[in-house]
Amino acid sequence: MEAIEVDVTGQVCDDSIGTKMYSGVGGQMDYIRGASLSDDGKAIIALPSIKNKGISRIVPSLKLGAGVVTTPAYVHYVVTEYGIANLYEKKIKQRVKALVDIAHPDYRASIEKTHFDLI
Repeated sequence: MEAIEVDVTGQVCDDSIGTKMYSGVGGQMDYIRGASLSDDGKAIIALPSIKNKGISRIVPSLKLGAGVVTTPAYVHYVVTEYGIANLYEKKIKQRVKALVDIAHPDYRASIEKTHFDLI
């Protein structure tokens, strides 16, 4: 499944950009939950590391008002053109590291710094 944004904890926004609805209610959570509960199933979110305008899609936190479509507990893998982040049963610091590693190289340092400035 694709996403609009993924924050460094693994929260997935797929239907809004901040408070502005981008798409309607879809089946992402059904797919993700079904995959994660199936024998040997893996819940995978795939997205390009940046938007068309050059903005990172892996972010320290979702935009204010963005809807969390898929919670971090259900996401096993996040995939970008820079690799695969395995989030399954990982602690927050491990999730941050894994997602920063697959973010666009131009944004990695700022994502990591901003995240740790927030906590």
